[in-house]
Amino acid sequence: MAERGAHLTTAAPAEDRPSIFEVLAQDSLMTAVKPALLHAVKILATSNPARYGVLWRRFDEIYAILDVLLQHHFLSRTSASFSENFYGLKRVGEEGTRAAHLGLRRRQHWRSLFLLALLPYLHTKLEKVLARQRDEDDFSIRLPQSFMQKLYRAFLAAYPFVCMAWDGWVFCQQLLYVFGKTRTHSPLLWLAGVKLSYLTANDIHGLDLKPSSPALRPSQSFGEKFQRLVSTAVGGVAVSLSTSLSIGVFFLQFLEWWYSSENQSTVKSLTSLPTPPPPIHLHSQETSHTHIKVCPLCRKVRTNDTALATSGYVFCYKCIYVFVKANHRCPLTGYPSGLQHLIKIYTPDG
Repeated sequence: MAERGAHLTTAAPAEDRPSIFEVLAQDSLMTAVKPALLHAVKILATSNPARYGVLWRRFDEIYAILDVLLQHHFLSRTSASFSENFYGLKRVGEEGTRAAHLGLRRRQHWRSLFLLALLPYLHTKLEKVLARQRDEDDFSIRLPQSFMQKLYRAFLAAYPFVCMAWDGWVFCQQLLYVFGKTRTHSPLLWLAGVKLSYLTANDIHGLDLKPSSPALRPSQSFGEKFQRLVSTAVGGVAVSLSTSLSIGVFFLQFLEWWYSSENQSTVKSLTSLPTPPPPIHLHSQETSHTHIKVCPLCRKVRTNDTALATSGYVFCYKCIYVFVKANHRCPLTGYPSGLQHLIKIYTPDG
Protein backbone atom coordinates (compact mmCIF):
# COMPACT_ATOMS: atom_id res chain seq x y z
CA MET A 1 0.00 0.00 0.00
CA ALA A 2 2.84 2.40 0.86
CA GLU A 3 4.56 1.69 -2.46
CA ARG A 4 1.38 2.38 -4.40
CA GLY A 5 0.87 5.75 -2.71
CA ALA A 6 4.49 6.87 -2.78
CA HIS A 7 4.06 8.73 -6.06
CA LEU A 8 1.42 10.97 -4.48
CA THR A 9 3.88 12.63 -2.09
CA THR A 10 7.08 12.76 -4.12
CA ALA A 11 7.85 13.98 -7.60
CA ALA A 12 9.31 11.76 -10.27
CA PRO A 13 13.11 11.74 -10.50
CA ALA A 14 13.13 13.33 -13.93
CA GLU A 15 10.73 16.12 -12.91
CA ASP A 16 11.25 19.28 -10.93
CA ARG A 17 7.59 19.42 -9.94
CA PRO A 18 7.11 19.98 -6.16
CA SER A 19 4.96 17.57 -4.18
CA ILE A 20 1.41 18.45 -3.16
CA PHE A 21 2.48 18.89 0.46
CA GLU A 22 5.14 21.46 -0.44
CA VAL A 23 2.81 23.61 -2.53
CA LEU A 24 0.04 23.45 0.08
CA ALA A 25 2.51 24.33 2.83
CA GLN A 26 3.66 27.46 1.01
CA ASP A 27 0.02 28.40 0.37
CA SER A 28 -0.80 28.14 4.06
CA LEU A 29 2.20 30.25 5.13
CA MET A 30 0.85 33.64 4.04
CA THR A 31 -2.66 32.55 4.98
CA ALA A 32 -1.42 32.08 8.55
CA VAL A 33 0.51 35.36 8.66
CA LYS A 34 -2.47 37.69 8.20
CA PRO A 35 -4.66 36.36 11.08
CA ALA A 36 -1.63 36.36 13.39
CA LEU A 37 -0.83 39.98 12.55
CA LEU A 38 -4.51 40.86 12.97
CA HIS A 39 -4.48 39.43 16.50
CA ALA A 40 -1.32 41.38 17.32
CA VAL A 41 -2.91 44.61 16.07
CA LYS A 42 -6.06 43.80 18.06
CA ILE A 43 -4.00 43.54 21.25
CA LEU A 44 -2.38 46.92 20.55
CA ALA A 45 -5.75 48.51 19.78
CA THR A 46 -7.20 47.09 22.99
CA SER A 47 -4.34 48.42 25.11
CA ASN A 48 -4.40 51.91 23.56
CA PRO A 49 -7.39 52.62 21.26
CA ALA A 50 -6.46 56.28 20.76
CA ARG A 51 -2.98 55.52 19.43
CA TYR A 52 -3.37 52.14 17.71
CA GLY A 53 -7.06 52.19 16.82
CA VAL A 54 -6.31 53.36 13.29
CA LEU A 55 -4.22 50.23 12.72
CA TRP A 56 -7.26 48.12 13.59
CA ARG A 57 -9.68 50.15 11.47
CA ARG A 58 -7.36 50.33 8.42
CA PHE A 59 -5.70 46.95 8.81
CA ASP A 60 -6.85 45.63 5.41
CA GLU A 61 -5.43 48.62 3.54
CA ILE A 62 -2.14 48.68 5.48
CA TYR A 63 -1.65 44.94 5.05
CA ALA A 64 -2.44 45.16 1.31
CA ILE A 65 0.18 47.90 0.78
CA LEU A 66 2.86 45.96 2.67
CA ASP A 67 1.92 42.76 0.85
CA VAL A 68 2.24 44.47 -2.54
CA LEU A 69 5.71 45.78 -1.65
CA LEU A 70 6.80 42.40 -0.32
CA GLN A 71 5.51 40.32 -3.24
CA HIS A 72 6.78 42.81 -5.84
CA HIS A 73 10.27 42.62 -4.33
CA PHE A 74 10.37 38.81 -4.35
CA LEU A 75 8.82 38.46 -7.80
CA SER A 76 11.43 40.87 -9.19
CA ARG A 77 14.44 39.39 -7.39
CA THR A 78 13.62 35.65 -7.03
CA SER A 79 10.80 34.91 -9.56
CA ALA A 80 8.65 33.73 -6.65
CA SER A 81 6.38 35.01 -3.93
CA PHE A 82 7.65 35.29 -0.36
CA SER A 83 6.19 31.94 0.71
CA GLU A 84 7.33 30.17 -2.46
CA ASN A 85 10.89 31.42 -2.00
CA PHE A 86 10.74 30.40 1.68
CA TYR A 87 10.18 26.79 0.56
CA GLY A 88 12.83 26.90 -2.19
CA LEU A 89 10.43 27.25 -5.13
CA LYS A 90 10.23 29.58 -8.11
CA ARG A 91 7.74 30.49 -10.82
CA VAL A 92 8.46 29.35 -14.36
CA GLY A 93 6.62 30.46 -17.48
CA GLU A 94 5.21 28.03 -20.00
CA GLU A 95 7.70 29.23 -22.62
CA GLY A 96 10.67 27.76 -20.75
CA THR A 97 12.98 28.06 -17.77
CA ARG A 98 14.62 31.33 -16.76
CA ALA A 99 17.20 32.24 -14.14
CA ALA A 100 15.42 33.06 -10.89
CA HIS A 101 17.42 36.23 -10.14
CA LEU A 102 16.29 37.76 -13.46
CA GLY A 103 12.68 37.85 -12.30
CA LEU A 104 9.54 37.04 -14.24
CA ARG A 105 8.62 38.52 -17.58
CA ARG A 106 6.61 41.72 -17.42
CA ARG A 107 3.15 40.28 -18.13
CA GLN A 108 3.63 37.32 -15.79
CA HIS A 109 5.01 39.61 -13.09
CA TRP A 110 2.01 41.95 -13.01
CA ARG A 111 -0.48 39.12 -13.29
CA SER A 112 1.18 37.34 -10.39
CA LEU A 113 1.30 40.51 -8.30
CA PHE A 114 -2.41 41.20 -8.85
CA LEU A 115 -3.44 37.64 -8.02
CA LEU A 116 -1.13 37.42 -4.98
CA ALA A 117 -1.80 40.75 -3.26
CA LEU A 118 -4.64 42.75 -4.79
CA LEU A 119 -7.18 40.00 -5.44
CA PRO A 120 -7.24 38.82 -1.78
CA TYR A 121 -7.74 42.44 -0.66
CA LEU A 122 -10.68 42.92 -3.03
CA HIS A 123 -12.18 39.60 -1.89
CA THR A 124 -11.91 40.65 1.77
CA LYS A 125 -13.58 44.01 1.14
CA LEU A 126 -16.34 42.35 -0.90
CA GLU A 127 -17.02 39.89 1.92
CA LYS A 128 -17.33 42.73 4.44
CA VAL A 129 -19.62 44.78 2.20
CA LEU A 130 -21.89 41.80 1.57
CA ALA A 131 -22.00 40.94 5.27
CA ARG A 132 -22.95 44.52 6.14
CA GLN A 133 -25.65 44.57 3.47
CA ARG A 134 -27.09 41.28 4.71
CA ASP A 135 -27.31 42.69 8.22
CA GLU A 136 -29.07 45.80 6.98
CA ASP A 137 -31.49 43.72 4.93
CA ASP A 138 -32.39 41.74 8.03
CA PHE A 139 -34.09 44.85 9.41
CA SER A 140 -35.83 45.77 6.13
CA ILE A 141 -39.15 44.32 4.99
CA ARG A 142 -39.41 46.39 1.81
CA LEU A 143 -39.45 44.54 -1.47
CA PRO A 144 -36.94 45.61 -4.13
CA GLN A 145 -38.40 48.27 -6.41
CA SER A 146 -35.65 49.39 -8.75
CA PHE A 147 -33.68 47.34 -11.24
CA MET A 148 -30.43 47.84 -9.30
CA GLN A 149 -32.04 46.52 -6.12
CA LYS A 150 -33.26 43.44 -7.94
CA LEU A 151 -29.82 42.96 -9.50
CA TYR A 152 -28.20 43.30 -6.09
CA ARG A 153 -30.57 40.72 -4.55
CA ALA A 154 -29.80 38.33 -7.40
CA PHE A 155 -26.03 38.78 -6.89
CA LEU A 156 -26.44 38.28 -3.13
CA ALA A 157 -28.28 35.02 -3.76
CA ALA A 158 -25.79 33.78 -6.38
CA TYR A 159 -22.60 34.71 -4.51
CA PRO A 160 -22.51 31.57 -2.28
CA PHE A 161 -22.83 29.38 -5.37
CA VAL A 162 -19.98 31.29 -7.06
CA CYS A 163 -17.78 30.66 -4.00
CA MET A 164 -18.77 26.99 -4.02
CA ALA A 165 -17.88 26.69 -7.72
CA TRP A 166 -14.50 28.32 -7.07
CA ASP A 167 -13.74 25.98 -4.17
CA GLY A 168 -14.71 23.03 -6.35
CA TRP A 169 -12.36 24.22 -9.09
CA VAL A 170 -9.50 24.52 -6.58
CA PHE A 171 -10.18 21.02 -5.24
CA CYS A 172 -10.29 19.47 -8.72
CA GLN A 173 -7.08 21.30 -9.70
CA GLN A 174 -5.29 19.96 -6.63
CA LEU A 175 -6.60 16.45 -7.25
CA LEU A 176 -5.37 16.53 -10.84
CA TYR A 177 -2.02 17.84 -9.63
CA VAL A 178 -1.66 14.88 -7.23
CA PHE A 179 -2.12 12.41 -10.09
CA GLY A 180 0.19 14.35 -12.42
CA LYS A 181 -2.51 15.44 -14.88
CA THR A 182 -1.73 19.17 -14.60
CA ARG A 183 1.34 21.30 -13.92
CA THR A 184 -0.33 23.75 -11.53
CA HIS A 185 -2.12 23.03 -8.26
CA SER A 186 -4.00 26.32 -8.15
CA PRO A 187 -6.22 28.15 -10.66
CA LEU A 188 -4.41 31.36 -9.70
CA LEU A 189 -1.14 30.01 -11.10
CA TRP A 190 -2.94 28.94 -14.26
CA LEU A 191 -4.42 32.43 -14.62
CA ALA A 192 -0.96 33.96 -14.14
CA GLY A 193 0.49 31.68 -16.83
CA VAL A 194 3.17 30.17 -14.58
CA LYS A 195 3.96 26.93 -12.76
CA LEU A 196 6.05 26.11 -9.70
CA SER A 197 9.45 24.49 -9.87
CA TYR A 198 12.41 23.84 -7.58
CA LEU A 199 15.28 26.30 -7.37
CA THR A 200 18.33 24.86 -9.10
CA ALA A 201 21.94 25.15 -7.97
CA ASN A 202 22.52 27.86 -10.59
CA ASP A 203 19.48 29.77 -9.30
CA ILE A 204 20.75 29.67 -5.72
CA HIS A 205 24.20 30.77 -6.87
CA GLY A 206 22.69 33.66 -8.84
CA LEU A 207 20.55 34.75 -5.88
CA ASP A 208 23.55 34.71 -3.56
CA LEU A 209 25.48 37.04 -5.83
CA LYS A 210 24.32 40.56 -4.97
CA PRO A 211 24.81 42.83 -7.96
CA SER A 212 26.46 46.11 -7.14
CA SER A 213 24.20 49.08 -7.74
CA PRO A 214 25.61 51.51 -10.29
CA ALA A 215 26.38 54.99 -9.06
CA LEU A 216 24.27 57.92 -10.08
CA ARG A 217 25.76 59.45 -13.20
CA PRO A 218 25.81 63.24 -13.49
CA SER A 219 24.16 62.96 -16.90
CA GLN A 220 21.07 61.36 -15.43
CA SER A 221 17.95 63.52 -15.39
CA PHE A 222 16.11 64.45 -12.21
CA GLY A 223 13.30 62.06 -13.11
CA GLU A 224 15.70 59.14 -13.45
CA LYS A 225 17.39 59.96 -10.16
CA PHE A 226 14.06 60.28 -8.37
CA GLN A 227 12.84 57.00 -9.85
CA ARG A 228 16.02 55.26 -8.71
CA LEU A 229 15.75 56.67 -5.20
CA VAL A 230 12.11 55.56 -4.94
CA SER A 231 13.04 52.10 -6.21
CA THR A 232 15.85 51.85 -3.65
CA ALA A 233 13.53 52.95 -0.83
CA VAL A 234 10.82 50.49 -1.82
CA GLY A 235 13.40 47.72 -2.07
CA GLY A 236 14.69 48.56 1.40
CA VAL A 237 11.19 48.40 2.87
CA ALA A 238 10.58 45.06 1.15
CA VAL A 239 13.88 43.65 2.43
CA SER A 240 13.01 44.76 5.96
CA LEU A 241 9.58 43.12 5.70
CA SER A 242 10.99 39.89 4.32
CA THR A 243 13.67 39.72 7.02
CA SER A 244 11.11 40.39 9.76
CA LEU A 245 8.74 37.75 8.39
CA SER A 246 11.53 35.21 7.97
CA ILE A 247 12.52 35.68 11.61
CA GLY A 248 9.03 35.99 13.04
CA VAL A 249 7.11 33.47 10.92
CA PHE A 250 7.19 30.85 13.66
CA PHE A 251 6.12 33.40 16.25
CA LEU A 252 3.22 34.45 14.01
CA GLN A 253 2.13 30.84 13.58
CA PHE A 254 2.27 30.47 17.37
CA LEU A 255 0.00 33.49 17.69
CA GLU A 256 -2.43 31.95 15.22
CA TRP A 257 -2.51 28.73 17.27
CA TRP A 258 -2.82 30.66 20.54
CA TYR A 259 -5.86 32.57 19.30
CA SER A 260 -7.49 29.57 17.66
CA SER A 261 -10.95 28.39 18.70
CA GLU A 262 -9.46 25.70 20.98
CA ASN A 263 -7.77 28.35 23.14
CA GLN A 264 -10.51 30.99 23.22
CA SER A 265 -11.45 30.26 26.84
CA THR A 266 -7.83 30.74 27.95
CA VAL A 267 -7.42 33.91 25.92
CA LYS A 268 -10.63 35.43 27.26
CA SER A 269 -9.58 34.78 30.84
CA LEU A 270 -6.17 36.39 30.27
CA THR A 271 -7.09 39.32 28.01
CA SER A 272 -10.60 40.22 29.18
CA LEU A 273 -11.02 43.92 29.86
CA PRO A 274 -12.08 45.15 33.30
CA THR A 275 -15.67 46.31 33.62
CA PRO A 276 -15.69 50.09 33.08
CA PRO A 277 -17.37 52.31 35.68
CA PRO A 278 -20.87 53.64 34.88
CA PRO A 279 -21.12 57.15 33.38
CA ILE A 280 -21.30 59.96 35.94
CA HIS A 281 -24.33 62.22 35.42
CA LEU A 282 -24.19 65.64 37.04
CA HIS A 283 -27.55 66.92 35.76
CA SER A 284 -30.88 66.80 37.46
CA GLN A 285 -32.69 63.51 37.88
CA GLU A 286 -35.21 64.24 35.12
CA THR A 287 -32.56 65.38 32.63
CA SER A 288 -30.34 62.43 33.52
CA HIS A 289 -33.22 59.99 33.16
CA THR A 290 -34.01 61.32 29.69
CA HIS A 291 -30.34 61.32 28.67
CA ILE A 292 -29.84 57.71 29.73
CA LYS A 293 -32.59 56.54 27.39
CA VAL A 294 -30.95 58.13 24.32
CA CYS A 295 -28.96 55.84 22.00
CA PRO A 296 -25.44 57.26 21.43
CA LEU A 297 -25.55 56.21 17.76
CA CYS A 298 -28.93 57.33 16.43
CA ARG A 299 -29.49 60.05 19.10
CA LYS A 300 -33.07 58.87 19.60
CA VAL A 301 -34.86 57.15 22.43
CA ARG A 302 -33.55 53.62 22.63
CA THR A 303 -35.63 50.71 21.41
CA ASN A 304 -34.81 47.11 22.32
CA ASP A 305 -32.02 48.10 24.72
CA THR A 306 -28.73 46.23 24.21
CA ALA A 307 -25.52 46.66 26.22
CA LEU A 308 -22.02 46.21 24.80
CA ALA A 309 -20.04 44.13 27.31
CA THR A 310 -16.63 45.55 26.37
CA SER A 311 -17.58 49.14 27.26
CA GLY A 312 -20.82 48.95 29.28
CA TYR A 313 -22.72 51.44 27.11
CA VAL A 314 -26.32 50.75 26.04
CA PHE A 315 -27.62 51.23 22.49
CA CYS A 316 -30.53 50.28 20.28
CA TYR A 317 -30.14 46.67 19.21
CA LYS A 318 -30.29 47.50 15.51
CA CYS A 319 -27.77 50.37 15.80
CA ILE A 320 -25.12 48.50 17.76
CA TYR A 321 -25.59 45.24 15.86
CA VAL A 322 -24.96 46.86 12.48
CA PHE A 323 -22.05 48.98 13.79
CA VAL A 324 -20.21 46.16 15.56
CA LYS A 325 -20.76 43.79 12.64
CA ALA A 326 -19.15 46.29 10.27
CA ASN A 327 -16.42 47.88 12.46
CA HIS A 328 -15.67 45.25 15.15
CA ARG A 329 -15.24 47.90 17.87
CA CYS A 330 -17.18 49.99 20.37
CA PRO A 331 -18.33 53.26 18.73
CA LEU A 332 -17.58 55.28 21.89
CA THR A 333 -14.45 53.76 23.45
CA GLY A 334 -12.91 52.07 20.40
CA TYR A 335 -12.45 48.76 22.25
CA PRO A 336 -12.38 45.78 19.85
CA SER A 337 -15.79 44.08 20.10
CA GLY A 338 -17.78 41.32 18.46
CA LEU A 339 -21.39 40.23 18.22
CA GLN A 340 -20.83 37.86 21.14
CA HIS A 341 -20.41 40.93 23.38
CA LEU A 342 -23.99 42.15 22.79
CA ILE A 343 -26.25 41.67 25.84
CA LYS A 344 -30.01 42.25 25.60
CA ILE A 345 -31.52 44.15 28.52
CA TYR A 346 -35.01 43.15 29.70
CA THR A 347 -36.97 45.40 32.04
CA PRO A 348 -39.23 43.88 34.72
CA ASP A 349 -42.36 45.33 33.09
CA GLY A 350 -41.30 44.33 29.57
